[in-house]
Amino acid sequence: MRNRAAIAGIWLVLTCTGTGFAADLPAINSDVPVPVVDQTGIWAAIAYSSAEEKHGFFWGADKRPEAEEIALKYCERAGGKTCVVVTVFRNHRHWKDDDGSGFPYNHCGALAISSQSSGALTPWAASTATTRKDAEDQALQQCEAGAKHCEIREWVCT
Repeated sequence: MRNRAAIAGIWLVLTCTGTGFAADLPAINSDVPVPVVDQTGIWAAIAYSSAEEKHGFFWGADKRPEAEEIALKYCERAGGKTCVVVTVFRNHRHWKDDDGSGFPYNHCGALAISSQSSGALTPWAASTATTRKDAEDQALQQCEAGAKHCEIREWVCT
């Protein structure tokens, strides 16, 4: 619930002020589906606080909520005051591991952040893919849609 309240608050600020970038949180969060059935697999999450530009991650969790909670804690310990989960992904526990949820088995996630701030927020993006290179490339491409000089700040693979 804490994540949804933070997301709503950020969305409200961006909507009311007319500022924002292609990689703003609401667009990223809508790409993170919530499984409706058993959450099998090895889970990972990346959390980010755009106000303080702090992040945290965790991989190796048995369930999605565990990965999200620990990533948030690491982000907060790093000094993030408005941390939210920006991407969640999982890996197969077994080759034929399929729970029917439709949640993809993307093995890697990446967080890209612009080195040049423009206004109140620094542009950023998070993405998942089946390989580290693809996750990094996608995050950089999304970040650079709203800014220049984006760099990978964090990556993690399950």
